[in-house]
Amino acid sequence: MDSNSEGEAAAPLLEHKPTVVYFEGCPGCAIDREKAESRGIPYLRFFHIWIVNLVVCLPISSIFPFLYFMIRDLRIASRVEDIGFYAGFVGASLMLGRALTSTFWGMIADRIGRKPVIMFGILTMLVFNTLFGLSMNYWMALATRFLLGSLNGLLGCLRAYAVEVCQPEHHAIALSLISTSWAIGLILGPSIGGYLAQPTEKYPNLFPSNSIFGRFPYFLPCLCITVFCFVILLSCVWLQETLHTHELEKQEDRATKTVNCRFSDSEEIVEQYITLNANKSLFKNLPLMSSIILFCIAAFDDMAYMEIFPLWAESDTSYGGLGLLSEDVGQVFAITGGSILLYQTFIYPHIVKILGPVTTSRIVAVSSMVLLFTYPWMTHLSGYCLSIVLNIASAIKANLAVTIITCSLILQNNSVSQDQRATANGLATTLMSFSKAVAPIGGGIVFSWVQKRQQAFFLPGDQMLFFLMDINMFLALIWTFKPFLALPEQSSSS
Repeated sequence: MDSNSEGEAAAPLLEHKPTVVYFEGCPGCAIDREKAESRGIPYLRFFHIWIVNLVVCLPISSIFPFLYFMIRDLRIASRVEDIGFYAGFVGASLMLGRALTSTFWGMIADRIGRKPVIMFGILTMLVFNTLFGLSMNYWMALATRFLLGSLNGLLGCLRAYAVEVCQPEHHAIALSLISTSWAIGLILGPSIGGYLAQPTEKYPNLFPSNSIFGRFPYFLPCLCITVFCFVILLSCVWLQETLHTHELEKQEDRATKTVNCRFSDSEEIVEQYITLNANKSLFKNLPLMSSIILFCIAAFDDMAYMEIFPLWAESDTSYGGLGLLSEDVGQVFAITGGSILLYQTFIYPHIVKILGPVTTSRIVAVSSMVLLFTYPWMTHLSGYCLSIVLNIASAIKANLAVTIITCSLILQNNSVSQDQRATANGLATTLMSFSKAVAPIGGGIVFSWVQKRQQAFFLPGDQMLFFLMDINMFLALIWTFKPFLALPEQSSSS
């Protein structure tokens, strides 16, 4: 009898669910209410995130096919072997600018909201991408790329926004959107850059040499991207804000504290949340910081590859390259981007669901090391055989890179609460951008160096180039193990 009474008394406690309170006029609460009422995938919001992130990708990827020729035409390099050196600094300037300001933009997004930061970032893309296409000398190109990065806080803000508009079970899909839009950027960007750069030479009937496109041969691809940015900027009028704007009073150290979450009607739960999350230092969050380091290593590899691959592919065969044209490289990147889109949409979510982000990252790191070993031998191929092998290898390499990057993003966003998410993603973008700023500079310097050692006995020319990239992937592999990588409680290494 007593035991039955105890069971009857305990049952209501197990069934009790705190009442959720939504504050009127709070955009974050409005989003939470919509998520609670419909637990399906928010396809329309996902598409808007995807298309906005494409704006970030296009100015980066569009210069890959023509940067080698742009540096040549700006006449800053005294020798052919030095083109890669100067190209590296142009590629790094955007990332350096982004590295210096991304944490600041993340803090702004946590303070005033995601939407204003996103819209301002698109506006700066529109302005400085146009000016880059009108560069009259090397230093103008360098400065406009730097400003393009430093005044743009889109990337970290979008990553935070992506996980805030959907349920936790859809976070992997949400973050993979960043990779799929990059995939489309790899299709459209290099295609735009490869086919529209130097239009007076390729399409003299449409673009006479005495037109503005004759004076500025790399303006047309930038202009096309600028028009796209303008259209997307107008579409952001309908972008929904996700930041919570209501305030809770707490009679302790601070009078008022903005908390970005849904609240139950229990004061005890609210106070516990504030105590655990308010003013928690991101730098002391070991799961966050260790996953950011993994992110930086993978981003360094990805950016170094994107810088080195077109330089290597377009350089003359006498220097260990493939002797391809900008159109050929643009086509390779386009096919690669298409493969990333298909992989991230249909394959990656299932892989990470079965294996988990950590195990997936380990397999990817080993596979990438094996693949990079095969690149130097492609110089012995030609014709259709070279084209087929190069496209397959590039597609596999890019998919391996975005896999480990997306896995690290999942670990990062699982390591923080919403009130710190934009700042955390801004911090990740800052550190990642530093690594991506170093990658083109280092890649350009190494590329120029290996071109001068074609006859070396140990790892001559391009063999040394890809061997050094293998070392970086080995470091990524090591970082996926303890004690380097700490996992948040809700993640699993399996």
